Amino acid sequence: MVLTQPDRPAGRGMKLKPSPVKMLAEQHRLHVFQPVSLKPQVVQEQIAASQADVMIVAAYGLIIPTSVLNMPAHGCYNIHASLLPRWRGAAPIHRSILAGDAETGVTIMEVVPALDAGAMVSKGVIPIGAADTTQSLHDALARTGADLMVQAMHDLEVNGLLPSTPQDESLVTYAHKLEKAEAAIDWQKSAAQLSRQIRAFNPFPVAQSKLGDEVCRIWMATECDLEKYNLEQPVRARPGEVISVQGGLLVACGQGVLNLMELQAPGGKRMDAQAFVQGHHLKAGDMFHSG
Repeated sequence: MVLTQPDRPAGRGMKLKPSPVKMLAEQHRLHVFQPVSLKPQVVQEQIAASQADVMIVAAYGLIIPTSVLNMPAHGCYNIHASLLPRWRGAAPIHRSILAGDAETGVTIMEVVPALDAGAMVSKGVIPIGAADTTQSLHDALARTGADLMVQAMHDLEVNGLLPSTPQDESLVTYAHKLEKAEAAIDWQKSAAQLSRQIRAFNPFPVAQSKLGDEVCRIWMATECDLEKYNLEQPVRARPGEVISVQGGLLVACGQGVLNLMELQAPGGKRMDAQAFVQGHHLKAGDMFHSG
């Protein structure tokens, strides 16, 4: 049995669209079950009737009652996108970038009623590069997580059990759900902080800043190498001020300089910095504003 959330309205016509999980399951002629909740007794009876050996969970998005967790003969296992016990919770990839972590990864863990608190079966580590976004890390972590889970299920089948290690509760941090208000750029912050914010919020909710009367979305930016652009430190410019449009869109911050690489005007398409500069006739001295 494949459990996935109900089809959702999508597109201009708001027609019901199945999840990628459902489409893949149907291609393989697997039984798909899409309850709105797992709490009703009739739903739990259908799940129990599958007589599953094991349950695998990946970004399901619904609360799984303890009674359902206890149904599979060999337990329930989750793919979590962090190196537990760091970053339990809803937004582990975003929070790891925002915090400036050097690495992240995937943990295969036992599912228990408490949030991401189960014992750990295995881990895979992925370094966080200076140009990584939540999207790029998500894709890399998905591949690693799939490989780890397949290996875990192979080990379970061969050995009849999966050894696990309890999490150290003293090392727990929480990756709280993102708020849209966090997307607003404060140019008083350092270029390093703003680069992390912009990359963490790609593809959602996307960092934004005012440029004149417009609220622009900034999809990609990295901390500028001042030597590469022959810029002196400290930069003598106001936070938010465009200091160069030659070879890049460089904007002064509270500390350092940010190289904006991909932007989007209201109602427009995402475009590289050069096209954005030309379309908005930007020049040195123009200002981006916070809020």
